[in-house]
Amino acid sequence: MSNTQILASFAASLKFEQIPQNVVARTEDLFLDWFGSALAGREARPVQTIQKYAFEFGPQSGPCEVLISRRTTSALFAAMINAAASHFAEQDDLHNSSVLHPATVVFPAAWAVAQALGRSGKEFIAASVAGYEVGIRVGEFLGRSHYKIFHTTGTVGTIAAAAAVGSLLRLNAEQMVNAFGSAGTQAAGLWEFLKDAADSKQLHTAKAAANGLLAAYLAADGFTGARDIFEGAKGMGAGMSTQTYPEKLVDALGERWALVETSFKYHASCRHTHPAADALLQVIQREKLVPNDIESVVAYVHQAAIDVLGPVTDPQTVHQAKFSMGTVLALVAEFGHAGVRVFDEHYRESSVAHFCEKVSMVLDPEVDSAYPSRWIGKVVVKTKGGRSFEGRVDDPKGDPGNTLTRAELEHKAITLGLYGNAATEEDLQRAISAVWKMADAPVVPKLLPEYQLEAQHG
Repeated sequence: MSNTQILASFAASLKFEQIPQNVVARTEDLFLDWFGSALAGREARPVQTIQKYAFEFGPQSGPCEVLISRRTTSALFAAMINAAASHFAEQDDLHNSSVLHPATVVFPAAWAVAQALGRSGKEFIAASVAGYEVGIRVGEFLGRSHYKIFHTTGTVGTIAAAAAVGSLLRLNAEQMVNAFGSAGTQAAGLWEFLKDAADSKQLHTAKAAANGLLAAYLAADGFTGARDIFEGAKGMGAGMSTQTYPEKLVDALGERWALVETSFKYHASCRHTHPAADALLQVIQREKLVPNDIESVVAYVHQAAIDVLGPVTDPQTVHQAKFSMGTVLALVAEFGHAGVRVFDEHYRESSVAHFCEKVSMVLDPEVDSAYPSRWIGKVVVKTKGGRSFEGRVDDPKGDPGNTLTRAELEHKAITLGLYGNAATEEDLQRAISAVWKMADAPVVPKLLPEYQLEAQHG
């Protein structure tokens, strides 16, 4: 069989009973983390725009919940809205070596379809694992050169969503190949939006989740897709990468559970800023510095950090500020954590802008060679008194080697839900309890009571 067929066969045949307990538990952790991120995007203008579109062209009610408004609709449009919402606050997960945000494309599609079909919690978990395992391997196959131009979560996310939905539809291996083919031909997402502070990032995840869902449903009804969408002469690898790694497509399937390698986000910013932020915080705490003590900060980074963060020199929006290394380091230096409210309230302050001018990025051979498998943080901090201090973090907060506990994940989910004005603390506690019991649910539940909040638009 081809690599595509092997990967498709794995996704089509994966059952809950085959998944180790630690992977099941980690899937629940990741799902709760996604739930909080989705709620945090509720009041974002781009998210509201996509929701308005969805309810203009989609059903006004249905079996699937739209988390940010407590309304319901079809699986397609619920997946679209929830995916857009969960990628706005920059708090959703990241898998390092694939540079993929799996949760924001896998869970919206899988959750919607599981609700539409009345699937069990075990089936939902197995489908989500299939989406993660497939998406991560396709991201690793496309490699670093893909990410330089393409937003991997928009492109590879389409495949990941198709795998998850295909599992819930109980596609056979041949149908799953077709789902991959149809998903791959719809895969899209370019980084050009970032320098303009455009809204495209929400469209990337919305369409990845929706298009992956579409591809799987079409395949279930006999619709065919390219049989070699990854490695074919005119497939994704040929068109979207200058160096692919075909062996990664089937790397230790069923033995290496890539899902557990996924990192949680501690700071509400682009993950490329986190290693340097944690290294700077290490120096500040160790040396008992305050921002005014600091003359300069040099962040030693990998090339992708320069590619993604470099164009953002004067952030004009809070979302663009989350892609500014200087802004993130300024907020960390001042507040000890670049959280969602810290960004909203302080990113435009003159003191933050002044600190930004002290920050520079330098390509570091060690950091670059370790990336993307490891995201090392290295900084050199010089003080106004002429002293120089080095900071280094090998496992940024949230990485598997420095992960968040369930208590921390619960706190994060509550913080994000309250930030988005999407739920009460009582609602959130009930949802958290439902997530921890997901594997025992005979039918996946709705996570929030169904009603329309007063501030709902569209």
